[in-house]
Amino acid sequence: MFVCASHKETHNQHSRVSVQLIERRIYLIRGHKVMVDVYLAELYGVPTKRLNQQVQRNSKRFPEDFMFRLTKVEAENLRLQFATSRSGHGGRRSLPYVFTEQGVAMLSTVLNSEQAIAVNITILL
Repeated sequence: MFVCASHKETHNQHSRVSVQLIERRIYLIRGHKVMVDVYLAELYGVPTKRLNQQVQRNSKRFPEDFMFRLTKVEAENLRLQFATSRSGHGGRRSLPYVFTEQGVAMLSTVLNSEQAIAVNITILL
């Protein structure tokens, strides 16, 4: 298959932006590199509610070293640091989950979509 040089450059540029976006959304919490459920849902193209429902339905696949829920203090610190929405103004009403690298890998199996698989490959590379 032939690939136009400009198309290839555009694809590589898009991939770099995606990787940079992902890298900016990896946080160090409790000594673990994690990603927040809302950002993962955005990357996977699913509502956060659906992502969390799938995790709850498959809870045996997500032990504590794969994911954990933030405390109120951790969630507030994250909100203040990164300007996420407040629960009193249409934002989430529960504390967010965060996923370690192993948890992110497991998400693609429970979400079972092509986009989830593609995103996981990008994240885990």
